[in-house]
Parts: sequence; structure tokens; C-alpha cells
Amino acid sequence: MKHYLKVLFILVFGFIANAGVAMDAVAENLLEPQKVIEDASSQLKLRMQDPGFTKDFRKITEFVNSVIYPRADFDLISALVLGKLWKDASVSEKESFKKEFQTLLIRTYSRAFVEFKEWSVRFLPVNADEDARKVMVKTEILQPGLQPIAVNYRMLFNKGEWKVYDILIEGVSLVTNYRTSFKNEVERTGSLQEVIDQLAKRNTEALSSKNKS
Repeated sequence: MKHYLKVLFILVFGFIANAGVAMDAVAENLLEPQKVIEDASSQLKLRMQDPGFTKDFRKITEFVNSVIYPRADFDLISALVLGKLWKDASVSEKESFKKEFQTLLIRTYSRAFVEFKEWSVRFLPVNADEDARKVMVKTEILQPGLQPIAVNYRMLFNKGEWKVYDILIEGVSLVTNYRTSFKNEVERTGSLQEVIDQLAKRNTEALSSKNKS
């Protein structure tokens, strides 16, 4: 009987110990995508504290791009934004759209970082998806005297890396928002290429205007 209890104790204790190791591994895996966002935020905040640097919008966009591009899956983001339009687009249209849409996002975020003089990021518990390759990294952007802004990142683990493929600001999905916008534009103009050309023109004008101011 004592031998039986000893074996049972070993089995139960071993199961609990292994479960603890497994849970630690899960927790560690969930922290990896959060660290991707945390590292990017730290780099951006540190650089934006230089008053001389923030006066040159072109340099800002180049720096923001260098920080965000490796951490975002712009191929997937572009495909999700265009939705059904992506399937029918030519290779040239896909490449052009990805380039111009990336520029749009980078300059939009660059402007936000310039306008937010003081900010910090608070990380909330990471939400794991049923698909082990997907997680939602939840954050709040904190600014003195203002309500926190909820910014959540949908991330996908692919080819050994966690990358962002959608951002939700106060519950509004970037992908869904832009998908509706571009769908309406294509229906209005009747041409995806024309919409891309208009986007390229706006990007060029915005960057030139910001760089002069």
C-alpha cells in the first residue's frame, strides 16, 4: 500500500511539475509577441525625444519605417485590406498598392508620434487565439490629463517571427476600416490602378508638404 501511494505521489507530482513547465512555456510564448511591440515602442519613444529630429518629417518617416517594417507583415495586411480585389489584382498592382499603402500607414503613424508630445504604453494581458499562431497584444496609450487610448495588435507567428497584421484602435480595425474605404474608392473610379495612382500622389504631396513646414 505504501509503495502504491509512493508511486501515485510521484505520478501526480510529476504531472503537476510538467504542467507547470508547460504553462511557463505557454506564458513565455505569449510574451514574445508583446516584446516585439514593446521593443518598437521603446525605440520610437527614445528617438522622438530629440527636438531636432522631430522637425524633419522625412527623417521621421524613414525612422518609423525602419522600426515598423520588420515587425509588420505588409504582404498580409495589403491582401486583407484589398480583400476580394487582391485576388483579381495584377502582380504590378499588388506591389504598387503594398508600397503606397505602407507609405500611407508610416506617414500616418509618424504624424501621430510627432503630435503626441508625451506618451507611454501600458501592456495588458495577452489574449491567445484558438490558433496557436495568433495572439492579440493589448495596450493602452497613456497621455497626461487624457483618457487612455486602447490600441490592440493582432499578430501572427510565421516563418519563426511574430508580426502585426492588424491594429485595433478603440475597437476599430485598421484592416476593416481601410478595406471599406478602398472598396468604395474602386467602385467610384472603376479602377484599382487609378486608386493606387491617387494614393501615390497624395503620399508624395503629403511628404513634400510636411518636409517644407
